[in-house]
Amino acid sequence: MSDLKQKLAGLTPEQLAKLKSQLATKKPVESNGKPLDFTIFFFSADGTSDGGDKYDMLFRCAEFGDRHGYKAIWMPERHFTPFGGLYPNPSVLAAALAVKTSRIELRAGSVALPLHNPIRVAEEWAVVDNLSKGRVALSFASGWHKTDFALRPEAYEDRRMLMGPSLDMVQRLWRGEKVSVPGVDGEPVDIISYPRPVQPALRFWLTCASPTGWEKAGEMGANVLCMLGSSISKLEQQIAVYRQARAKAGHAPADGIVSVMLHTYVDNDSKRAKDKVRGPMKQYLEDYIQQYNVLVDESIKQDVAANKDAFLEFAFERYFEQASLLGPQDKCQALLNTLADIGVNEIACLVDFGVSTEDVLQSLALLKEMDDRRRIQPAAVTEPATVE
Repeated sequence: MSDLKQKLAGLTPEQLAKLKSQLATKKPVESNGKPLDFTIFFFSADGTSDGGDKYDMLFRCAEFGDRHGYKAIWMPERHFTPFGGLYPNPSVLAAALAVKTSRIELRAGSVALPLHNPIRVAEEWAVVDNLSKGRVALSFASGWHKTDFALRPEAYEDRRMLMGPSLDMVQRLWRGEKVSVPGVDGEPVDIISYPRPVQPALRFWLTCASPTGWEKAGEMGANVLCMLGSSISKLEQQIAVYRQARAKAGHAPADGIVSVMLHTYVDNDSKRAKDKVRGPMKQYLEDYIQQYNVLVDESIKQDVAANKDAFLEFAFERYFEQASLLGPQDKCQALLNTLADIGVNEIACLVDFGVSTEDVLQSLALLKEMDDRRRIQPAAVTEPATVE
């Protein structure tokens, strides 16, 4: 018997009643008041469905976020896999959302830049910027999956080196500068891209995982999109590296935005929340791991397969308890306070991991309620966001 059980067993009925009363009136976890924006993140929806409403969740979440003050909505770039297969081109989806919304920012999370001609990236997203009246922002990544590079196989080996020049070209074209590029027979051609975007400069993020990525983002003056990673302390170290690199390169250290992706399903019934997300989260984790089969040898794949159930259960418990916005508001608020304390500016709420659309919208309403409580004056009265 644990120490806690021994102590509980030794309490009188009166003491137990008093303890239960104290627990029932436990003060909820309050926000630490530090600024923290919320965005909605899409990444993993199954692309194999034959139904005609594949994008219903995306559109309804975008419209909900637009009405209720969510900062942005992110759309990924995914290729040749059911996992995330709804999103081969974020600019197409952003163009559709541009005419359905009026306030929420439309972001790519992320454009795999070496897969594309940067001229086309500048042109396509300038169209979206016009359709949305200046609400575009992009995160860029180098890409990593070999199969994705069926689109541009010659770029795979040099994909990281291509990032800098390609991103520079996108920015220059966005600003309206003339760029010289090789034309037919190698003859240089001077181009200016059209249409001209609404925003004079492109707001951009780098999708970062490695320490060198964080440092590079700081040097370039980029914002950062990332996952929580292995630990909060490690994330804190990476943020410090990023801020230092910004300062060293002459960028205001505090101006860079750090956006952290977290699986999100807020439900104040902890058991119900855990039961509801367990299956979808374990399937998400299994599908996510399978993407890396191209990077490991056969013995590792066999070892993972042999211990799959135990591994997925362990990973799920870790995600639910320590690394997500899954569960009650108090639990989620505690993690948000910690992330705000270490310098995170935004939460990218990943919602399309298998929970129903209606449940996702209810979750976003509860999260908005938490945000409202942080933003209002103590004497004011907040009405919870409702799902429309």
